Amino acid sequence: MTAPEDWLLSAEERGNPATDLPAWTEGNLAIPLVHGTTYFDRLVEVVEQLDEDDHLFFTDWRGDPDEELRPGGPTVAQLFTEAVRRGVTVRGLVWRSHVDWLSFSARENRALDREVEDGGGLVVLDQRVRRGGSHHQKLVVCRHDQDSTKDVAFVGGIDLCHSRRDDADHRGDPQTLPMSSAYGPTPPWHDVQLEIRGPAVAAVDTVFRERWDDPTDPDSGNPIAHVLDRLRHGRVDADPLPPQLPPPPPAGPHLVQNLRTYPAIRPPYDFAPDGERSIARGYSKAIRRARRLVYLEDQYMWSADVARLFAEALAGYDDLHLVVVVPRVPDQEGAIAERPQYVGRWEAIEACRRAGRDRVHVYDVENHEATPVYMHAKVCVVDDVWASVGSDNFNRRSWTHDSELSSAVLDTTLDPREPRDPAGTGDGARTFARDLRLQLAREHTDRAADGSEDADLVDPAAFVATLDAAADALDAWHDGGRVGPRPRGRLRHHRPERLSLPTRLWATPVYRLVDDPDGRPLRLRRRGDF
Repeated sequence: MTAPEDWLLSAEERGNPATDLPAWTEGNLAIPLVHGTTYFDRLVEVVEQLDEDDHLFFTDWRGDPDEELRPGGPTVAQLFTEAVRRGVTVRGLVWRSHVDWLSFSARENRALDREVEDGGGLVVLDQRVRRGGSHHQKLVVCRHDQDSTKDVAFVGGIDLCHSRRDDADHRGDPQTLPMSSAYGPTPPWHDVQLEIRGPAVAAVDTVFRERWDDPTDPDSGNPIAHVLDRLRHGRVDADPLPPQLPPPPPAGPHLVQNLRTYPAIRPPYDFAPDGERSIARGYSKAIRRARRLVYLEDQYMWSADVARLFAEALAGYDDLHLVVVVPRVPDQEGAIAERPQYVGRWEAIEACRRAGRDRVHVYDVENHEATPVYMHAKVCVVDDVWASVGSDNFNRRSWTHDSELSSAVLDTTLDPREPRDPAGTGDGARTFARDLRLQLAREHTDRAADGSEDADLVDPAAFVATLDAAADALDAWHDGGRVGPRPRGRLRHHRPERLSLPTRLWATPVYRLVDDPDGRPLRLRRRGDF
């Protein structure tokens, strides 16, 4: 079996000697939680087990205090404030956000701050980002001071907010956010979070603590926001955290590596003086090892810099296939919201197709009522060996500019299903990575959840043929006026919109400067390196 360092970044390869994070941890158990309903239900179970002197830490891009985590509650605010009443130390870092009329979440994040603080917790509104950037990490850490075997961390793409509580039927969260009319009144939402047990929980704890303990004023980058937050009594300073608890004992067979993005900013982060781009480096290392199949679910897939990595891999190996599942249309309507995204996605997909031709397969998803499902997940599986779930999208913004967190998982358990070594490299397929890919594929193809219909999904060549055939059938049904029974499956071939030259002339600079900015130090930009 391959050595971990063949797939995972070494401490030196992370490129950030200032961090206290380990290169990776062994002995973990990682469990994919597909859909907001699954994650929220599990979150309630875990938080309700916390009691006096335990720790609950969280970071979020957007938080809605009234979001119901189960039908009828509790809400996010109720769950966290009840934990405070039991004596739990509750601390949160929430992006301060831009103004609401730009379709962001300043009002909601301030409301979460106020409600949790009114209940006795502390939530800091954090604006330590580059201009136009955001804190995009989504994590929750639950630590027990008396029994570390109960410690749990959650990492992935699901915010504690409206529109996320959807399930496999994809009829949407009853508490909705405004989105493109294409997604209907209750937008269907596909997402994934990772539950982690074992020593990696302490590493996620460290991710939170490094940012919390950074001495820079969380509102230092925006003096106007600083004044407004003071007037509104928003929390912008961080009290000391209680001492960190010891790492939990081993819980499973998984190696877990925490990959992050932090931009190069001034004043610099103490824990990342030149920023950190281990997400970009970790994905690059894994994708360069790909020989048969890279499977992605991604909200954007719109950066030429990132597409170049896939294009090089496709050009180097004739048996390599790239499967990408993306949203059908952007989440917001209007020329400014849509057109720059179309520029980026067209460039990225075309770069991959020039290199891989018919080995590039791009799909979007709809529910059984033919309403598009908004693909918000950020998942990557390489050759059924290496897998990641996180907050980062496959674009330059996520890889260099915003704060992001992803967990890469390398299972030590070899999968017994054929082909046992699909890449032919001796690495061997691993159970976690393969199970994750198959779990997602079963939903998209309407297969039995117990795996009894996986025969044509396990082998990479059969997998892409099955997805293509399902998308062909569903496209044909739509093109024929939806006559007769609806074909099985939810995938459709994604057709990126090619814009006219006049539109590209204004949309391209907006895309490069606003939608997909670069947060690297100048020397790395010049080299085109991460």
